[in-house]
Amino acid sequence: MLGELGLADAELSVVLTGDRTIQALNRKHRGKDQPTDVLAFPMDETWSGAPVRLLGDVVISLQTAGRQAEDAGHSLVEETAHLLAHGILHLVGYDHSNRAESVAMRAMTKRLVASAGYPGRPTTKDHRVQRGRAKAGTGKR
Repeated sequence: MLGELGLADAELSVVLTGDRTIQALNRKHRGKDQPTDVLAFPMDETWSGAPVRLLGDVVISLQTAGRQAEDAGHSLVEETAHLLAHGILHLVGYDHSNRAESVAMRAMTKRLVASAGYPGRPTTKDHRVQRGRAKAGTGKR
């Protein structure tokens, strides 16, 4: 997926977790006390001398992804690929705060998922990936 974006030398972390953990993160970083499917925490830093660009973190709730996969009639792996692609796009600056952005983001999500070998069809909803920010300088999300 990163190669499709011209970021073959970039890195990100991916956390696969459950609803309890993602709800705590959603509450802490967005003030929303409910689980969600995916959160993206952009970093976009290059350390002096580092050979790679650090994009940030994507956190995916496998419990929520499982429910969404079942509702959509596809596998958990495919749902997780959709969520990962969507989260990566948030890390590199995509958003969906208006209709035009949503259309562009859905198209790019399909492209990334297809590049990973999946059909690239949308999941059960227009994922509203929530962005959070870590405290400046901590390096932790």
